Amino acid sequence: MSSVNKKLCNSIKRERTTLQKELLKMDAWAKGKQVFLTIKNPDERETKKPFIRVPAEQVWKKYEPYRMKQSVD
Repeated sequence: MSSVNKKLCNSIKRERTTLQKELLKMDAWAKGKQVFLTIKNPDERETKKPFIRVPAEQVWKKYEPYRMKQSVD
């Protein structure tokens, strides 16, 4: 990859808003890909680590597409 392409790619990444980044993460999570989220550390005694990275499945649970209820009558 040439340096021009790298610079262009990096500038595109920087232009994404927080909402766009979260939507991209949600799309990847819905496709079953491994996604990580940065959340506030629940252990307040760890002052050196105010935020931690966790798998999205711990926060958003396992993705399950919507299914309409089937009657078994």
